[in-house]
Amino acid sequence: MEQYDKDLQSIQEARRLAEQAYRAQQEFFHFSQEQVDRICEAMADAAYRESARLAKMAVEETSYGIPEHKTLKNHLGSKGTWEYIKNIKTVGVLRHDEAHKIIEIGAPMGVVVALSPRTNPTSTVMHKTLVSVKARNAIVHAPHPSAVHCATETIRVMAEAGEKAGMPKGLVSGMTHISLPGTHELMGHKHTSVILATGGSAMVKVAHSMGKPAYGVGPGNVPVYVDRSADIKLAAKYIVSSKAFDNSVICATEQAVVADKPIAAQLRREMEAWGAYWVSKEQADALAKVLFRPNGAFNPDSVGQTPQTLAKMAGISVPDSARILVAPLERVGRDVPLSHEKLTTVLAWYETDGWEAGCERSIELLNQGGRGHTVALHATDENVIMAWGLEKPVFRILVNTMSTLGSVGFTTDLAPSMTLGSGGIGGAITGDNITTTHLLNIKRLAYQTTPPPAAALIDAHPHNGSTPAAPAVNTADVEKVVRAVIEEVLRHTNG
Repeated sequence: MEQYDKDLQSIQEARRLAEQAYRAQQEFFHFSQEQVDRICEAMADAAYRESARLAKMAVEETSYGIPEHKTLKNHLGSKGTWEYIKNIKTVGVLRHDEAHKIIEIGAPMGVVVALSPRTNPTSTVMHKTLVSVKARNAIVHAPHPSAVHCATETIRVMAEAGEKAGMPKGLVSGMTHISLPGTHELMGHKHTSVILATGGSAMVKVAHSMGKPAYGVGPGNVPVYVDRSADIKLAAKYIVSSKAFDNSVICATEQAVVADKPIAAQLRREMEAWGAYWVSKEQADALAKVLFRPNGAFNPDSVGQTPQTLAKMAGISVPDSARILVAPLERVGRDVPLSHEKLTTVLAWYETDGWEAGCERSIELLNQGGRGHTVALHATDENVIMAWGLEKPVFRILVNTMSTLGSVGFTTDLAPSMTLGSGGIGGAITGDNITTTHLLNIKRLAYQTTPPPAAALIDAHPHNGSTPAAPAVNTADVEKVVRAVIEEVLRHTNG
């Protein structure tokens, strides 16, 4: 009975927030670009100021990650996102193509429903709020049940700042009574226009099944190939740093190193110098049992943990200096758990001879669970780099950078985003980093530039090619009618 009451409470909250968001968005539709930008900037500034506090809340509530690293992600989700989108025009006439006589006009989608994960709860809320409101949408957040408090506080900070800057009340809100029926109600509500789904595969699949447009992200199983032409020292530092960043909870973090044989030994030495600890086969098997359940699903308790915490859970010993754990593997497959995505500080290791073999191994890894998402490589040979760009079934190919930070636009000029599309091959509608342009509809005024062909026009002479004769007019009858009208008018006037 208690769970039944919670579900009803959640469903009712979803309905109330959706209705409230719809009314607020109807008002917001009439705001100018200047008003919209003032509101977004106020929310970005407020979120940025509170980044460290909200990051600490996120770690304490979820038990995932590192506060300092979550602070950096909050900076990206707030100021980083705003700097990227602030000059994008979203209101009124966006472009006038005089040559083609087309005028483009910005139009919001309406009410955005945003699902956020336990792994990156506060930065995801920041980013989705800004990109939605910039396009004059309302947004209702549905946080992960294990991150509801930190997400709710992030929503409060931003909504309060936005409303002080003139934003309609209720335009930015979030559910606090989280249940599966309530989230279903919110996604399927008649006023919901589009769903932004960031989280596990099961949740994204449900979002895509709601009969609404949805931007979902597939899993990442990112291989990083290190070519013989690479700067080995830099590659080693970047790989260890990236895998250790926030204890590896970003889905685009490196999951497996594919090392070119001629430089494999050197790369290992350099990685060990930065805190990578190679585990034995027995230790790897023990870790696999801790990271995954028998059905292959993540063990949520292992996500975003330090090597030392994982070692304790697995009953093995690793040094205090270990920043990540590296498990050498020979194969990729369902029966090789550590070849799958691991949202924690464990990295697989493969060796191949030549970039072609490295390419094949990387595609194996992608087919195991990361199609469409991301690959990384370290190389200076432009032929190798271009071959990877042309051949890999992914939409982010990150070159000579940390995959964790490069994928989300921190160390690259990709759009700052915590929602990374995996394209059609990954089961998503786009392979882009989701930003405000994905939540903006464009109306087009299109003037005629080419006269229609004669065959498309209605025939001007439909009656066997001859103009039908006008009916004959009897002049006497017309005069009789006119006299009758005049007499009637005079009679009413004299009377």
